[in-house]
Amino acid sequence: MLNIIRTDSTHKDFINLVKHLDAYLAEKDGDEHAFYDQFNKIDHLNNVILACDGELAVACGAIKAFAQGVMEVKRMYTNPDYRGKQIASRVLNELESWAKEMGNSKCILETGIRQVEAIALYQKNGYRRIENYGQYQNVENSICFEKMIG
Repeated sequence: MLNIIRTDSTHKDFINLVKHLDAYLAEKDGDEHAFYDQFNKIDHLNNVILACDGELAVACGAIKAFAQGVMEVKRMYTNPDYRGKQIASRVLNELESWAKEMGNSKCILETGIRQVEAIALYQKNGYRRIENYGQYQNVENSICFEKMIG
């Protein structure tokens, strides 16, 4: 049975999953990985979701404040052995619920054009493409999305 846990970025299982995520992204992003990596630090993420199969953490995601009423989705990852089971959607939905509970009305996110599975996940869950925001403006390999949640 899958358990959903709310925690923060100090949780050892989150740190471990992010190591796998970073290795995956380094391979996908190639030379651009260093640019993206600077925006993906996990030092101060207070809102982290872990999906656990028994005692094994198999997926994660986080949100952080971006602007008044807006949370940014960060560090979404699912263990390859658990993909295709709707776990990432459950993590994303829980992040959105948490953001809404905190009084936010919108979630935004950035992903890379090479992350085809991630793009499909976000579109399937009601995210629509927007102009690249913040540090991702004019970055050709980035795609940004938003979803109204409240």
